[in-house]
Amino acid sequence: MRRAQAKLCRVAEGEALDIAVDLRLGLPTFGKYASVLLSAELQNQIYIPRGFAHGFVALSDTVQFLYKCSDFYEPGDEYGIIWNDPDLAISWGVSSPLVSEKNLKLSTLAAIPREFLPRDSTK
Repeated sequence: MRRAQAKLCRVAEGEALDIAVDLRLGLPTFGKYASVLLSAELQNQIYIPRGFAHGFVALSDTVQFLYKCSDFYEPGDEYGIIWNDPDLAISWGVSSPLVSEKNLKLSTLAAIPREFLPRDSTK
């Protein structure tokens, strides 16, 4: 991860379940995830630090999902994890999500080369 991004996310219309997976090697939270229901009605937000994978699923027919990033997008630095990685066992709250072609081609976290993952920078 050469240009990792932190993100501040919110929903301006509808509801979405937001997921963040810790990708920082060397931490006891590596491979663990947190989830939050983002809602226009609640007007809540989630901050996702650098070193975390990020995904969401729309829970309403219409969703306006907004986020601010800490750095510019660099296509060569983009990696992802397949949404239904059995080792992560993420509870998405939907049984048959509509997943993009691009995201269907992603691999499991275990299959991502370790040199692409961030290290614990707190040591």
